[in-house]
Amino acid sequence: MTDLLYSDTEEALRDSVRTLFADRCPPESVVRAYDPEPQGFSSLWRTLAAELGVAGLLVPESLGGAGAGAREAAVVMEEIGRAVAPVPFMSSAVLATVALLRAGDTETLPALAQGELTAALAVPLTAAPGDPIGLATIGADGLSGSVTSVAGAAEADVLVVPAEGPDGPELHTVSRTAAGVEVSPILALDMTRPLADVCFSAVESSRVGPADRPVAEALRTGVALLASEQLGVAQWCFETTLDYVKQRKQFGRAIGSYQAIKHRLADLWFEVGAATAAARYAADTCARADEDAAVAAALAQAYCSGVAVHAAEECVQLHGGIGMTWEYPAHLYLKRAKSDQLIFGTAHRHRARLAELVDLPPT
Repeated sequence: MTDLLYSDTEEALRDSVRTLFADRCPPESVVRAYDPEPQGFSSLWRTLAAELGVAGLLVPESLGGAGAGAREAAVVMEEIGRAVAPVPFMSSAVLATVALLRAGDTETLPALAQGELTAALAVPLTAAPGDPIGLATIGADGLSGSVTSVAGAAEADVLVVPAEGPDGPELHTVSRTAAGVEVSPILALDMTRPLADVCFSAVESSRVGPADRPVAEALRTGVALLASEQLGVAQWCFETTLDYVKQRKQFGRAIGSYQAIKHRLADLWFEVGAATAAARYAADTCARADEDAAVAAALAQAYCSGVAVHAAEECVQLHGGIGMTWEYPAHLYLKRAKSDQLIFGTAHRHRARLAELVDLPPT
């Protein structure tokens, strides 16, 4: 049987990422992403991408990457969830990287792996595997069209664009600063993961290869790894709330000693434990390209998205008045959990997909 526990290498990676976030990305710093002039976190990403090498986890060693897999990427995603870190790991090191890798790119990937460039896959963040992707077109004068709600587009150096070409969907790369590219940041519930609308008007681009399978594979990988981020959110909310109810006293007793609080936290503990198994299995099957990968990813998303939201809601409620304040970081986790529910398709869509995969008849 596959061992879903962390290996020594994965534990070392987790410790390195967690230590970096604790030092450079505390909650009081993250909340500044909501300021009228948001704080930039580019230096944090450069350290994470280049010095720790996480930008190249999914890139083969022959292209300058670490030659690791989805299990290691899931470790990073989990720590990003625990810190609600505003870094473009998912948009650049997962979505864009997997799409380029599957399309056969050898020019952009080495720079991405070294942290020299950051990329964004120009598809709506709500797109699910199997959704239509031909949102731009290739004409005689270049790339034209528009894409809404693209994650990481505003800070990306390179946009990876699926476009409808003369012979079918093609994958192209475009410089974000190229003439004819307009990137318009939009207001989002979770401002720690910035979104932007992107418009192309006769833009010069470089063709990488076919787009259908690379984009579908990128989205499937994103579905599997997003569960680990949701797990990280749920773990932080549970552990922080548990510590709080042990210390907060009311009527001379710690509020955690009351039976109603105990039952709610016991239920949450069980949910987080089950989410851990689901998320780790999804990452493991994705890493091994197992035939059960699609089922594991759909199951993990259908379950973990709800657990993350429930854990964040309990964190806010069981902290009482302080949980409702702007200064306390609980709202950061609730926003990340709620927005993650809509990424790559809702839980309902993943349950429907799971039913198809296991041959359950529609009701």
